[in-house]
Order: sequence, then structure tokens, then C-alpha cells
Amino acid sequence: MNILKTITASAILGGALLAPLASAADITWKVPSSVPEGSFFYDNFLKRFARHVGDLTDNQINIRAFGAGVIVPAFKVYESVQDGTVEAGHSTPSYLVNQDPTNAIFAGFPGGMSPEAMMAWLYEDGGAERMQAYRRDKMGLHSLIIGVGTSEVLAHANKPIRKIEDFANLKYRTSGAWAGVLKDYLKGVPTVVPPGEIYTLLQRKGVDAVEWATPGSNLSEGFHEVAPYLIVPGIHQPTFVWEVVVKTATWEQLSAEQQTKVDAAARLTAMEAFLHFENADIKAMDKYREYGTETITLDKSVVDEIRGYGQEWMKARAKEQAYKGNSSMDSILDEYLSYQQAWSRNSNIFVRDAK
Repeated sequence: MNILKTITASAILGGALLAPLASAADITWKVPSSVPEGSFFYDNFLKRFARHVGDLTDNQINIRAFGAGVIVPAFKVYESVQDGTVEAGHSTPSYLVNQDPTNAIFAGFPGGMSPEAMMAWLYEDGGAERMQAYRRDKMGLHSLIIGVGTSEVLAHANKPIRKIEDFANLKYRTSGAWAGVLKDYLKGVPTVVPPGEIYTLLQRKGVDAVEWATPGSNLSEGFHEVAPYLIVPGIHQPTFVWEVVVKTATWEQLSAEQQTKVDAAARLTAMEAFLHFENADIKAMDKYREYGTETITLDKSVVDEIRGYGQEWMKARAKEQAYKGNSSMDSILDEYLSYQQAWSRNSNIFVRDAK
């Protein structure tokens, strides 16, 4: 909690020391999301961010949030910001992996870092700066990380998944790097649909399994009501990042004071949202038990094999990108994996509340 107070106090103090450069409600950003209005991610990330921006800027900047499909389709958020349809957008790098697999480093991938390690890398070891530089150089966008997630549920499934062989020919709603690993190494059949369509797809048995998000978020979606099995741990997505992106030119129109306050609002949102995820996840797992959902925990040998495939897939994509003249993925991935190895060597110092 001290971190959150420090973030807020710093922004407020900075505002007190500098004379305001814009009048109330001087700036309004329309911000479409890739998730439906009222959903867990929409409220926990985008609406929370909008409140903090308003509070820290004394309402000089107004964030007008819109659910998926209201202004632009769920998978067109980044493009809509780039072409100027809207001032900013709320989405995840996972939806850009097919265009550029470098995004999987920031989105999370099988074999990737734990949530704690990812937070430390992003905020204390340069990861967020790397992400911002990549967005600016490759897309002309400024990235504001407003969400780092806890580990996801591997699957809500209509059939049990216990062994590597169970993934073969499995019709599976997913996206990002996991879709590539599932297809290339496990012979599964990935399909991508927007978040708002996942429940119906699972209910109608259009797929055998779905992955969407964390236990707490998925509980609110009701997937357990239509699929009897819950598969853990979420090795496909140990953590994830959601961001608000703003066109670089739009960002640079803000005063230095306003940029500092919006940055503070983003960081505060990410910290609060992460704690909200953790609390909701613990309570959700008890709810699944009460409902009668069968939880299947994969054996360590299965987990290790899939994690290995994930890292192989990422390294192969980095080589492909380098061959195409994009060496960024290789250098960022190397930094990422080095930090992960350091965390792995030394994380036994942390106490865990596990049985």
C-alpha cells in the first residue's frame, strides 16, 4: 500500500508545485476497449484508469471509455488509434502477436515469467521502457501499461485434459503465442473469437475448451456453468499485460505535468488492479469448488514440457524476425529470459502460502 500512496502523493505534489496549464475538461480522449462494457477487465483496468486520470489531473483530461464493438471492433483497437479514428485505445499485445511475435514477450507466453517477476522486470528493470520504445518505433504509439495480470486458467473444458496427448485435435479458443504453441507442438486446433463471444461458443460446444483470463475474471463470465472441467495451472499465460495506447503526436501535445500525472494514473491502476485480481482469484477458486467444477491440476512433467515448447517457439520466432531484418525481438527476448533466469535462481528466498 505504501507504493500506491507514494505514486498518488508524487503526482499530487507535482501538480501543486506547477501552475495548471489547461482548464477543466480541456482534453477528452475517446477510448474503445477490446472487452465488453461492464466486464471484469473493462471495470478493473479501463474504468479504474479513467477515474484516476480524472482525479490526478483535476479533470483536465477526461477518458471516455467504450466497450468492444461500440466504436470499433474488438480486434481493431490498435489500428483505430493509429489511423486517428480515436485518441486512445485499450487492448492487449496478445492481439498483435500474429502481426509481430515480439508482442508475445509483453503479452505473456508459455514458459514466460510469473506475475511477480514480470511486474519487477517491467517497473524496476526496464521492461516498460522497452515496451514503450517498441510501440513508438514500430507503431507510432505511446504505451501506458494499466494492467499486469495474475496467472490465467489454462482451460474451461467440455472434456478432461491431463496429458500431452489430450491436446491433439483439441478445438480450443485462444490467442497469442499459446495458439502457435498449441498448433505447432501439441497438434491442437486453435480458434480466435472476441472476448464477448467466448461463453456462447463454449456453451454451444463450438470448441472443446476455452481460455480467457484469471479465475476471478472467468467466474464473472460464467464459463464454469457450461463446462465441467477447469484446468490449471495457467502455463499458457503465466501473466499478461493490458495497455492504453495513445498516438505519439497526441501524447506529445500534453504538457510535461499532464504526462507525469497520466503516467502516475496508469501505474496506480496497474498496482491496484493486480491486487484486485489476486483477491478475486483466491475467492473464485472456492466458488468453483462449491459449484462442483472439477479442477484438474497438470502434472509437473506436462507443465515442464509445455513451458519448454513455449520458449522454443519464442526463440524460433526471434530468429525469423532477425532474418527479416527485425533484431528487436531477439534482443528484448534475451533481456527477458536473462531476468527470468535470475529470478528463478533466487526466488527461493520468498515465502509462499502453499500447502
